[in-house]
This record gives sequence, structure tokens and C-alpha cells, in this order.
Amino acid sequence: MPPLLNGIPRQPKRVVFVLLNNFTMLSFAGAVDALRIANRLSGADLYKLVFAGDGGDEVRSSACARLRVDMDLEELSREDTVVVCGGTDVQNATTKRLVNWLRREARRGCTMVALCTAGYAMAKAGLLDGRRATIHWENQDSFSEEFEEVNLTKSVFVIDGNRMTTAGGTASIDLMLTLISNDHGEGLASQVADQMIYTSIRTDQDSQRLSIPTRIGVRHPKLSEVIRLMEHHLEEPISPATLAQEVGMSTRQLERLFRRYLNRSPKRYYMELRLQKARNLLMQTDMSVINVALACGFTSPSHFSKCYRAHYDTTPYRERGAQGSRVSV
Repeated sequence: MPPLLNGIPRQPKRVVFVLLNNFTMLSFAGAVDALRIANRLSGADLYKLVFAGDGGDEVRSSACARLRVDMDLEELSREDTVVVCGGTDVQNATTKRLVNWLRREARRGCTMVALCTAGYAMAKAGLLDGRRATIHWENQDSFSEEFEEVNLTKSVFVIDGNRMTTAGGTASIDLMLTLISNDHGEGLASQVADQMIYTSIRTDQDSQRLSIPTRIGVRHPKLSEVIRLMEHHLEEPISPATLAQEVGMSTRQLERLFRRYLNRSPKRYYMELRLQKARNLLMQTDMSVINVALACGFTSPSHFSKCYRAHYDTTPYRERGAQGSRVSV
């Protein structure tokens, strides 16, 4: 039964889910189920769900489950909403054919939505240039390096006109609940959330990552502030003396604080943050090892390689080579 608009039957909104190879099940299923439940609770076909994939056959998720799709990358109507579902190894999943199709449908006027890492595919197609967007926190470093023209945020989701992006995971539910609310009122969106046992609906003002005290398991305001400063200055590291001064303590007090709560020195903790960023860039971008080193605050490639090997038991060059082998399988 179609919904009514001023007593006149209205066609359901068609939502075309485009599944990329190795898409994440959680993000995809959360979005699909929110719209399915909205249909059931309203007693009307508010949303018509269609599943598409490059080739029109079946697509494998990152959990190795395979889903048969309804259609290939075909021509759509401008009233359609396109939801691109990303996951692991999104660079290889973003084919030239997909990029051209995204550009064409965007020119047609379709609303374009990216779940999880699919923001990469939309950015590759140039659909996020000059716009606000988000992507899973694990991909933020590599995304920022490759797409400087995109205003990347750390929100759980972002709506910028007819371009929408989410951080992945359950963020897709938050976005769909917002769209349901915009389309059919807060009441229905709340009912859908209740059915999903989703007790706290987040907005685009919420950050995707846990707070620093929650992540490190320690509630100490000065320690949290120092770590926040470290995370925001990975390319140009700040000295322990300056960090201590910023939070109003001596360098020796800062050392004791880190030893007590994190069982490592501030210098060691800072190094681990920089190496973690370096590993993300090596795994997710085509940046040269030298440029990765510079982006993570290492002025000497040999020093970077030495530190990387000490922490990960392999060199940056071998890490890059191993990643290439995994991708080609």
C-alpha cells in the first residue's frame, strides 16, 4: 500500500543500495533494517529497497557472506537515493566503472549516501569536493592525505546537501533514523529505534570515537589533555617539556603520570601513536615510504624504518609489500 500525501497516493522512495566488494555487514544491515521496520510500523511502503552491484550478480561481504543483488550499475531516476556500502580494501573495490557511474548518477540529481568507507569512493568520484564529510576513524589519516579538498570531520555522520556520509558501524542506523524523521516525523523514527533496541539516537554533532578517558581506561583530565595534544600533532611532534607546560606540570611529573597510568613514558606513547598512523598510511595509500615517514613526524627515513621494525617486527617496505600480496589474492 503506497503512503498518502494530502490524500493522494505517493510512490515509495526508492533506495538503491550499491554493495562494494568486502562491504561491512553491520553498517549495511543496520541501514536496511531501519528502513524495513519503518515500512512495517507505518503499514505502508514508504521505502522500496533495491540492491545493486558492479556486474549485477553477487557481492561478497568482508565476513565472506555473499549477497545476490537485483541489478547491475544501471541508469536510475533523479528521485532515487543511492546508498554506497563500503568496507575493507575500499581502494580496490572502487573501480573505474563505479566511479564513472557515481558521477553520472550524481549529475542526474540523485541523493548520494556513503556508508562506512564508501566515502572514499564518493571522494574518488569528486562528489565530496568542497563539502563536509566523514569516514571511519581508521581511514581518516589516509583519506585526509589523498583528498585535501574534502572538509573531513570526526562526526558519526554528515549531511551536506544531497551528499551524506557515515563513519561506519552503527552510524548507518543514526543516519537512517534521521532521514526517516525528516521524511515522516520524529514519532516514526523513535518507534523504529525502539524496535531496534536502539536507546540513544546520535546526531551529526556526535563524535564517532570514544572519549580519550574511555579509550585508555583512565579518568585523569591532564593525562587526557596531553594525549589529545599528541593526537593532533603527529606530523610535527611536540616535545615532552612543551606538553608538560601546556597542562601546567613539570616534565618529571608528566613522566610519572604516564608511568603510573599507562606503564610507558610519554615519548614511547607518542611514538606508538605516530607508528600507528604510519601503518594506516602504508596499508591504505600509495604514498611513498619517505612521505609516510614525513607525515608521521620522522625527518629521517632510516630512523623511521628502525622505529617501525622495533615496534612491528617488520620494515615499512616489507609491510607495503605484504599488503600488496594480500590485496592481489
